[in-house]
Amino acid sequence: MAYSSIWTDLIGMTFSQKWVQAGTIRTRCLEAGDRNKPTLVFIHGTGGHAEAYVRNIGPHSEHFHVYVIDMVGHGFSDKPDQTYNFIDFVYHLRDFLDAEGIDRVSISGESMGAGIAAWFARTYPDRVDKIVLNTGAALRLEQAVVERLASLSIDAVRNASEETVRKRLEFLMKDPQDVTEDMVQTRLAIYRQPELVDRMPKIFEARHTDPKGQDRNCLTEEHWRDFKPPTLVLWTSDDPTAPIEAGKQVADWIPDSRFEVMDDCGHWPQYEDAETFNKIHLDFLLGRDAAA
Repeated sequence: MAYSSIWTDLIGMTFSQKWVQAGTIRTRCLEAGDRNKPTLVFIHGTGGHAEAYVRNIGPHSEHFHVYVIDMVGHGFSDKPDQTYNFIDFVYHLRDFLDAEGIDRVSISGESMGAGIAAWFARTYPDRVDKIVLNTGAALRLEQAVVERLASLSIDAVRNASEETVRKRLEFLMKDPQDVTEDMVQTRLAIYRQPELVDRMPKIFEARHTDPKGQDRNCLTEEHWRDFKPPTLVLWTSDDPTAPIEAGKQVADWIPDSRFEVMDDCGHWPQYEDAETFNKIHLDFLLGRDAAA
């Protein structure tokens, strides 16, 4: 496999890393693009961080003012002792946007990030242009999936090493060779933060391991049929958390939706096949014909 680096992914684009005081949460983000253009926010999945989108920031910043946020409890943002339900992430995102003076956004979320995007659109519909649900939709996951993901994540934090972090990242990819050394070292630095040892179990408890967590956080057919913003539901051929049919069902429920499937990808299509993802994604956000 040819050598790949986060820095080679970012070559040729202007971006900044900064920390924003979002309410009580010191929040790390990457920012790119003209602030006079429409705002697009990318949101990572459970246990993730902004580097999940290093292959997407540049192409999208040509058309949008782009933020990639480390959500509360994740990445290099603050990790307070609090609940971590979807609504808690929604309030964090709201406070971030308020701090940056952003009134209206499009939101693209992967996995947990898709759930946050959906919940934000339901909570603050007047602040949303378009939504992308990428391999996630605040779905009820099979218990075996929850247990595997929780086990890999908690082990990678409690016993942080190149091996445990690599196993956690390999869960995301159809081809394990897509896990680069740069990504392993970045996530290892994040997972070695002492406070994350206490927070990761709480993050999983909020939505999955607490018997009532799914009831509090998962969206139902009734919710989706009342969903307002234009929505892209983007799934993959080899997603390890839910089958294509689950994503198609959500898309069918949403009044204004587009459904796309990316082949030969797992849970990180924006990273595994960035070229295809960026085209599908931008076609939707810019209102272009998908066949163009």
